[in-house]
Amino acid sequence: MSALDGLALVGLGLLVWTLFEYWAHRYLFHWEASWKPVQQLVFLIHGNHHEQPRDLLRNLMPPVVSVPVGLIVWALCFALVGHAGTWLFLGFMSGYVLYDLIHYACHQWPMRGRLGRMLKRHHMRHHFTDENGNFAITALFWDRLFATRVHGARRQQEAGK
Repeated sequence: MSALDGLALVGLGLLVWTLFEYWAHRYLFHWEASWKPVQQLVFLIHGNHHEQPRDLLRNLMPPVVSVPVGLIVWALCFALVGHAGTWLFLGFMSGYVLYDLIHYACHQWPMRGRLGRMLKRHHMRHHFTDENGNFAITALFWDRLFATRVHGARRQQEAGK
């Protein structure tokens, strides 16, 4: 495989990650299941984070979830494109690491730069303004594209109606 092809697969994997991140956060992490075992799993994966968003130990995905999911993703990448799937997987996992760093930083660090403030404000609106929006962490354009972007005044507007 050429270096350019490898880079293209890494880029594709990164893009796939951003969509997976949005989808998982919107539909899986906020799933309101009726079956108790599923409710408990969703709470383990994400609900506990919403209960204590500033807790140092609740800002990263637990390994009991991330390791099996990572193995499944690698297997899918390999099944789709053979050995080249490892490059796709590298992009996907690079996105995951970037997501974890940004998510952790949003909750634990001041994030003073322009980009950092924008990412933090976007995510904090998910936690403290409306948890039914702002599902993206690393690729905020998905919230614009899927019309789930939360503006700061949503709760105040609803309270005034």
